[in-house]
Amino acid sequence: MRTFKLSSLAWIMLIAFSIWSSSLLETCEARKGKHHQWRKHRWAKRGNGGRHPHHHHPSGHSVSALRSDNYITEEDTEVSAAQKSGAVYNVLDYGAKGDGKADDTKAFAAAWAAACKVQASTVTVPSGSVFLVKPISFSGPNCQTDIVFQLDGKIIAPTGAGAWGSGLLQWLEFTKLQRLTIRGKGVIDGQGAVWWNDSPTYNPTDETADNSTEDSQTVDSRSGKMPSTKPTALRFYGSNGVTVTGITIQNSPKAHLKFDSCTNVQVSAVTISSPGDSPNTDGIHLQNSQDVAISGASLACGDDCISIQTGCSNVFIHNVNCGPGHGVSIGGLGKDGTKACVSNITVRDVKLQNTLNGVRIKTWQGGSGSVKNVMFANIQVSEVEFPIMIDQFYCDNGHCANKTSAVAVSGINYVNIQGTYTSKPAHFACSDSIPCTGVSLDTINLKSVQTGKHLYDPFCWEAYGDLKTNTVPPIDCLMKGKPSSSSSSIQSEGGGYSC
Repeated sequence: MRTFKLSSLAWIMLIAFSIWSSSLLETCEARKGKHHQWRKHRWAKRGNGGRHPHHHHPSGHSVSALRSDNYITEEDTEVSAAQKSGAVYNVLDYGAKGDGKADDTKAFAAAWAAACKVQASTVTVPSGSVFLVKPISFSGPNCQTDIVFQLDGKIIAPTGAGAWGSGLLQWLEFTKLQRLTIRGKGVIDGQGAVWWNDSPTYNPTDETADNSTEDSQTVDSRSGKMPSTKPTALRFYGSNGVTVTGITIQNSPKAHLKFDSCTNVQVSAVTISSPGDSPNTDGIHLQNSQDVAISGASLACGDDCISIQTGCSNVFIHNVNCGPGHGVSIGGLGKDGTKACVSNITVRDVKLQNTLNGVRIKTWQGGSGSVKNVMFANIQVSEVEFPIMIDQFYCDNGHCANKTSAVAVSGINYVNIQGTYTSKPAHFACSDSIPCTGVSLDTINLKSVQTGKHLYDPFCWEAYGDLKTNTVPPIDCLMKGKPSSSSSSIQSEGGGYSC
């Protein structure tokens, strides 16, 4: 009897535990289902509202871009990362009108500010629209890396003096960024005619749709002159890993595309265009920049197609068309007694047509530093005034005093330079105190554009080097070997090789 009671009691307790466990499980499932339905209804409500874009996770789930609930799962974290990677910010979504009349500067700034926070994001300037943008700087250094500026539309500069204040050095600027890409089939138009002519011209693209006070001031300022300081159209400063490809830059008030204090730069398939008589409109301007590659570019402008200034090294230029313009130039260097250092420059597979110069090195008297290890190869010239030039007496105003010190020029190689000239085939004007050394000529074939008519003979002054082959015409004035010991001592003391 005692055994029976104990067995019965155990049995009763087991049944009670089973009933309690079943009840608990149903409660949990009910709560889980309720939470799932709440989340599902909440997302569906957002989706139907159409206010927020949806991103698709690789698993196939559609998730709202904006979330405020505190229930964060591992899946939520993965989706958040996926949303940020490759995010796109269209300037139209930030208020840009794209009609060529309204001021879209604030919209561009807002789109950039959003993209700046997200790695590998893209700012989109869509095709089919014209955007009037005032001077603006897209700045780091707190921006994320690998940002893309996708330019497929057209950006135009204001033509009223009021937008420029007392004068600015650049119009569109990207500063202190890492691995930035500017790409697309779009156009940057500096509308430079009002600057070249030194008088403002009324242009309806300078008007705005809302006639705000700020914009009205810009319109009223048309009666004044443009500032004496002319801006570069597109400038990159202090950045690493910059790529510019596909775009067109035209009619800049001054230089079209400038890289200052940049490293690891790639420029490809760009088109630069302005009239041949537009003043100081360099195509591509390099300064204090290293490891630069320029290829597949078509450059037409009123000054140097490519200008290489002090502080540049490891520059590779190839497959470029130039003309009109002043050719491909290193310098001017050493102005106002400054020190200039340029080294390891290669320019090859370049075509120049109807340009002032072909390949040129120009330095001011009184400077210091050096230009060394330069290769000009496979250069095709057509109706170029001076295909080959080294000028250590460069002076752009005609009133420069003679000075002893100079930027030393050495290790300059010319290989396979062919075509036609209209004035002088080769001009080597080197410093009396610091002559040019290591000038090498190989396979030079330059003919007068006017058959049978004698123009100027090749000119050499204090230029030393070697003729690797016979040249057409003969360049017999190049002196063999090295300059005297006195010149060498001046170089070592003043300078030329102290970079």
